[in-house]
Amino acid sequence: MNAPVPLSQITAAAQATHHAPRLREIPYNYTSFSDREIVIRLLGARAWGMLSRLRDERNTGRSARMLYEVLGDIWVVQRNPYLQDDLLDNPRRRGLLIDALHHRLGEVEKRRTPAADPERDAAVGELLQLASASVTTFAEQFETVAELRRRTAKVLGRVTAKDNIKFDGLSRVSHVTDATDWRVEYPFVVLMPDTEAEMAGLVKGCVELGLTIIPRGGGTGYTGGAIPLTWNSAVINTEKLEAMTEVEMRILPGMDREVATIWTEAGVVTQRVADAAERGGFVFAVDPTSAEASCIGGNVAMNAGGKKAVLWGTALDNLASWRMVTPEAKWLEVTRLNHNMGKIHDVDVASFELRYFDASGKKLERTEQLDIPGRTFRKEGLGKDVTDKFLAGLPGIQKEGCDGLITSARWVVHKMPAHMRTVCLEFFGNAKDAVPAIVDIKNFMFAETKRGGAVLAGLEHLDDRYLKAVGYATKSKRGGLPKMVLFGDIAGDDADVVARATSEVVRLVNGRAGEGFVAVIAD
Repeated sequence: MNAPVPLSQITAAAQATHHAPRLREIPYNYTSFSDREIVIRLLGARAWGMLSRLRDERNTGRSARMLYEVLGDIWVVQRNPYLQDDLLDNPRRRGLLIDALHHRLGEVEKRRTPAADPERDAAVGELLQLASASVTTFAEQFETVAELRRRTAKVLGRVTAKDNIKFDGLSRVSHVTDATDWRVEYPFVVLMPDTEAEMAGLVKGCVELGLTIIPRGGGTGYTGGAIPLTWNSAVINTEKLEAMTEVEMRILPGMDREVATIWTEAGVVTQRVADAAERGGFVFAVDPTSAEASCIGGNVAMNAGGKKAVLWGTALDNLASWRMVTPEAKWLEVTRLNHNMGKIHDVDVASFELRYFDASGKKLERTEQLDIPGRTFRKEGLGKDVTDKFLAGLPGIQKEGCDGLITSARWVVHKMPAHMRTVCLEFFGNAKDAVPAIVDIKNFMFAETKRGGAVLAGLEHLDDRYLKAVGYATKSKRGGLPKMVLFGDIAGDDADVVARATSEVVRLVNGRAGEGFVAVIAD
């Protein structure tokens, strides 16, 4: 039974609710944008200030509702590519909508009372002017979009097939966001080239058309790099660039022996490269959690890592060469010299040859060499320094597509030691007490490696939120979800050495209020 509440409290709450502004008064708004954000986008920041002041002076609120209906009609069309296509294809229907918007504003104009309150009326008049200008811009935008579509189809149709130039609602909706689920603007067009050779021509055409270029692969990024921020954006989807080789033995520049490599185009899914390496008896070091969906171009542009980065580093450490289209719509080939087949920060100087070609990709225009101290690529103790996008001027890597579009790459692959043990380390209690275990394990295993013993081939951390999301099955008899779980791969060519190292890691975990379990079968 509910406890009795004094009548005075109920009355006070009702009055507070009556005076509190509604969070959403603009109709048809099924987006995450608030009324304030929509008004600012359509009418400007000053208009929101005036609306906020006028809210407390409403009598019937009819004028405000009609104004918000106008904004709602504009907004719902702007945020729905299917409605945009329908109105573009039906000029008569579009005209009826524009007339209805002007009619509503005309009705608000009729309700003005300049004699009663000149200051308030002046604010209403200014809002009507802003709203009328917004309706005019909205109407003109259809002609602008239609004309730009015609020009885009003509210019880019010289470079790629017509079917690869996509203005339809489905293509635009599916490219409005990535794994972040942020939605700012829908792209104007989505381009899906058939070959790597088309990329430079598409970039040149987009620049000529004044379109903002956004490269995209699998759309698995969590930094928003593939999200359009302006309406006149062109998303270039590289997923059809999926040519690749099996493992190829190559003598890389500056080396005196053959090493195992795999060449891939930018749209190849990461897991396909890992599978190709495994077929050849090798291991592909770049293994992000999104390996089943992410693409190679994004791995280069984001400097992706994964569990095996502990042993062999991130994408940067495992690239032998890569090719990209520059903002000038020309070609750039970057080749690592004297590859150390390990982590790049372990070398005194990392050298790269840069070869610049013309738009055809055949005429060499110039070359240069970058010599970068290895220690500058990462801060001490970090496997990857996300704060340093510049990376001493090295093109393409970790730039998220801002200095060019990655089109293909050649990777080095590695031999896994003969013996490996996988450990599952569960931590209960306070998470902050468990985190130092990561440092303990790293310090012990790095020292073990220096002694020529076992190596830490992978280490992955999962927090309790992730464990809950995937339905993790706890190994400990304690029951309940752990606060943190570490999965580690300990490898070596001597089975006894690997076993001893694994036992020591479990002992370290026990000292941090955790429990360790060793896998007995490969699965």
